Amino acid sequence: MTTKDITSRAVSRRDVLKGAAATAALAAGSGAITGFPAVIASEGVTLRYLGTAVNQSADIAKKAKEDLGITIEYIPVTTDDVTKRIITQPNSFDIVDSEYFSLPNLVPSGNLMGMDANKIKYADKLATVMTKGEINGKKVGLQGTAPAKVFYLEKQYGKSFSAEPTEWITLIPTTYNADTLGIRPDIIGRPIESWAELLNPEFKGKASILNIPSIGIMDAAMVVEATGKYKYPDKGNMTREEIDMTMAVLTEAKKAGQFRAFWSDFNESVNLMASGEVVIQSMWSPAVTAVRSKGIACTYQPLKEGYRAWASGFGLPKTLKGKELDGAYEFINWFLSGWAGAYLNRQGYYSAVLDTAKEHMEPYEWAFWMEGKPAEKDILAPDGTLLEKAGAVRDGGSYEARMGGVACWNSVMDENEYMIKKWNEFIAA
Repeated sequence: MTTKDITSRAVSRRDVLKGAAATAALAAGSGAITGFPAVIASEGVTLRYLGTAVNQSADIAKKAKEDLGITIEYIPVTTDDVTKRIITQPNSFDIVDSEYFSLPNLVPSGNLMGMDANKIKYADKLATVMTKGEINGKKVGLQGTAPAKVFYLEKQYGKSFSAEPTEWITLIPTTYNADTLGIRPDIIGRPIESWAELLNPEFKGKASILNIPSIGIMDAAMVVEATGKYKYPDKGNMTREEIDMTMAVLTEAKKAGQFRAFWSDFNESVNLMASGEVVIQSMWSPAVTAVRSKGIACTYQPLKEGYRAWASGFGLPKTLKGKELDGAYEFINWFLSGWAGAYLNRQGYYSAVLDTAKEHMEPYEWAFWMEGKPAEKDILAPDGTLLEKAGAVRDGGSYEARMGGVACWNSVMDENEYMIKKWNEFIAA
């Protein structure tokens, strides 16, 4: 996975968050949160927040300052650079927002401390899809780096994961979601129900797949399985033979003229779909929303084989101590207490503690975003932008339907270097 590839991904989600201003009308129930020690505010703690800018919102920093007196100093970098900083410069940040799929590369360094669950006010309220890999007692797909596989450490400064729950948490979830294909239903004109449609010759020259190897190959694997050609033991950790087979399928389709483009930039994916040059492609939920905001039909299509999911979360460097350590726990507890969760839910993401986020959303917003019900009123983004008109239903329906339909999670394979080499050969073919 190259820095260039990952930068595109970071920018894509950052575009959605950038510059959003939460209005009073949308911040329902967003009064100052109480119960946090005043000593933190009086000491004026500054937290250096390292991450890919997915959740690095000026509004969240402003609200944290108002409620806690804590100053958030954002350090936006690529996913590659988050990993490098944790491994080589753990003193250069106070809190990090990293993706769960990075943890197998990060934890062996010993540079992240296990967070004390006893200091996390909502530890027992964290979404079970993160902690247990299940929703309402029903297991979701755990292929790839499912958060539930890497959620706990054996000890506070441990370098290995615990298969059983412990009091030491690797990352506290910030955002997560379930990804699928985007389509132009007005042009296609018939139901799309399977990942296999991405390679249907009917869409020759009008299909696209994203050019970020670690994600693109998993989308390809979803297609391969959907065609019945092969069933992977773990799509998120392929053998060399499986990588070769998967890339051969993609290369054959490419040589037959199936793909119009290979996008690595959020805006490129929007433009391809909005122009009608592409009618079916790998896509991210905010990009579908961006197309729809132009008045163009675009659907984030639920597919019978399920979704590919991703998740990120807060971690703490082992070097953190004193008032900065106390401040980091205060900020995390505040982040989980509802205002930030509601803010992120309104952008189509999912938050770590559903109960508290619900308290900070209007009933009609919660019904639309989380229950899959038709919008009783227009649905607005935190900055007031119209996202959906009254009567619209969220693609994929409810939280339970979407996250409960996860088939696999983003990951870094053991054969990552080989996979990237083969992916680049495919792009150049």
